[in-house]
Parts: sequence; structure tokens; C-alpha cells
Amino acid sequence: MNYGELLDLHKLSGSGVTQDENTILRIKDLHGKWVMLTIDSGNCDQACQQKLYFMRQIRTMQNKDMHRIERLWLVDDNVPVEDRFWEEYKGTQIVNARDSELLDQIPSRETQRNHIYLIDPYGNLMMRFPEDLEPRKMSDDLKRLLQVSHDEHM
Repeated sequence: MNYGELLDLHKLSGSGVTQDENTILRIKDLHGKWVMLTIDSGNCDQACQQKLYFMRQIRTMQNKDMHRIERLWLVDDNVPVEDRFWEEYKGTQIVNARDSELLDQIPSRETQRNHIYLIDPYGNLMMRFPEDLEPRKMSDDLKRLLQVSHDEHM
């Protein structure tokens, strides 16, 4: 039994501009990795900060498999992120996506900011985690997926 809600599998396509280096990040650049995705304003209120914190901690909880996971924050209003977030959530790809087709491919534009999503190594949006996230349960889902996908590649 999984904790996250399985979504209709569909391949994401599109790109955005990274806030730190002002380069184009295409979703296909992340293929081969599991991607935890959050969507929020660059102003990043308390709920946004909590999602970023959970993503960082859940990745760390994967121990030796944490290198197989990327963290992606799509900034849906292109507001520049405060400097403190760069250090606090180091390693998170922060991408301006206001005008990106990516946002249109993620269900329910009205509630996108409420969830953490999971993209598989093939670029498919596959799972959405509940708004009132229980990090341990999300970590357990991810651990199972990493184990199964690791076994497939052996």
C-alpha cells in the first residue's frame, strides 16, 4: 500500500530558467533521477518552506540512495528567491516556471502549491503526496520505489 496518490502516468515536457545561473533547465535533463517536485511562489511562505524542508530531509533519509534523487522547485510567479533559501535548501533546482508549459501538465492548477509531486527516472509525473504530509510515510514510499527500480537495473 502506498501513501502517495498515484496519478495517471504521463511524461512531462518543457523547461524553465534556473534562478541561480539563468540557464535553461529542461525536464529531460533530469531523466535518470527520481525528482521530488514542489510548485510555489518565490516569496515562499511557511507552507512552502515546510515542503522544501521535508524534501531535503526525505532525500537525506534515503542514505546511500540519496544521490538518485533530485529536488525541483518550480517558482510559478518568477519572484526571485531570497538568498537565505539558496544555502538552506542547497542542491534544490530553483526554476522560474510562470510561463512554462510544465505547470499546465500538472493536475489542478488551483491546488498545485499544496503538494509535493514525484517524477520517475523516465520523466513521468507519477505521484502526488497529501497536503498534510507525513514525512516518514513519504520517505517509506520513496525507499520502496528506489529499491524496486534499483532491482530492475541490476
